[in-house]
Amino acid sequence: MDDDQRLSPDELIAQSRAQFEAATDFTVAVEEEFAILDPESLDLTNRFEDVQAAARGTALEEHLVGELIASEVEIRTGRQETFADIPAAMAERRAELRAVVEPMGLLLGATGTHPWADWKKQRIIDTPHYRRNDELLRYVVWRNNSFGLHVHVAINGPDRAIAVVAAMRNFLPELLALSASSPFVEGVNTGLHSARTQIFTRFFPRCGVPDAFSSFDEYERFVRFLYDTGSITEHTQLWWSVRPHLAFPTVEIRVCDGQPDLAEAQSLAAFAAALTVRVARAYDEGAPVEPLPHRLIEENFWRAIRWGLSGELLDFERGEPIPARQRIEEIIQWVLPVAEEIGAASYLGVPERNAAERQIERFDGGATLEEIYAEQVRATETIGG
Repeated sequence: MDDDQRLSPDELIAQSRAQFEAATDFTVAVEEEFAILDPESLDLTNRFEDVQAAARGTALEEHLVGELIASEVEIRTGRQETFADIPAAMAERRAELRAVVEPMGLLLGATGTHPWADWKKQRIIDTPHYRRNDELLRYVVWRNNSFGLHVHVAINGPDRAIAVVAAMRNFLPELLALSASSPFVEGVNTGLHSARTQIFTRFFPRCGVPDAFSSFDEYERFVRFLYDTGSITEHTQLWWSVRPHLAFPTVEIRVCDGQPDLAEAQSLAAFAAALTVRVARAYDEGAPVEPLPHRLIEENFWRAIRWGLSGELLDFERGEPIPARQRIEEIIQWVLPVAEEIGAASYLGVPERNAAERQIERFDGGATLEEIYAEQVRATETIGG
């Protein structure tokens, strides 16, 4: 979602508060990031500007943007009034993107990392936003060749939005475990299920699990402090895995790896949206989800990075680890009433194996990284189909 660079920090914060006060609850938008691939080698290729030019004058133009490197493209559903409209919008955007890149002889990838591409060969796209981040972060931004799926859910009320973000922190590990799709990077099996998350959240400043703010006023004071001290020049330099978006009145869930399979992308978006709505409803009912201490969330965050859906997550009520699948299935039961209400229920579920597990299984069976990635690209080719 585009930032409004014309606004001063004071204007941006005041506008953000006003937008949260006026927001329509639970409108939804989804963003998906894709690797742009050479069809012969399946390596990353710096063709974003060509893809952008080819999309001009098409239905996709307003929904397509650049995302850091010239071998990456992002598509956006745009705001939908209810989640029930999101799955079709996701399919439509993927189909529109495929219609643009296929005549160009390009392919698309959607795992959280490319298995072997050399980050040193990727070019930062030439926009003011990414030039500023390049100058600020240098190696940190160069190294971040990763692909994710983001979900925005509009929340009415500034303090209510902050409370939802604080509670959603608790569920970041479950969202990550379900979405894990990036076991390979730089030509090696990392032993992780989400190498993307380890690279991104451990490299970038103001990333990963945020603090739990008690009110919009407290959050505003922190953002003002960052601007006043020159720590940030844009509000998007808060790269947390869940954040209140200052240009739009949404809670943005940013933790998920990209998804090769459209149905799994739709299911993941349904889980994120339904969970956000359920947390908001708990707040409304006077029984808010209590934010866990940062140190406890980090324990589960690491488990999700390392073992994904195949591992265990700590259940803090039981005081013991339980299978990640069981934990997610229990959460699905908790969110099911609101999922029915927003049109997400039929999309919820835990796959027999997610993208990371499928790739690891093939690797353990002797398949090469090239063979495994080709399978993921073929899965992505069914977009909109």
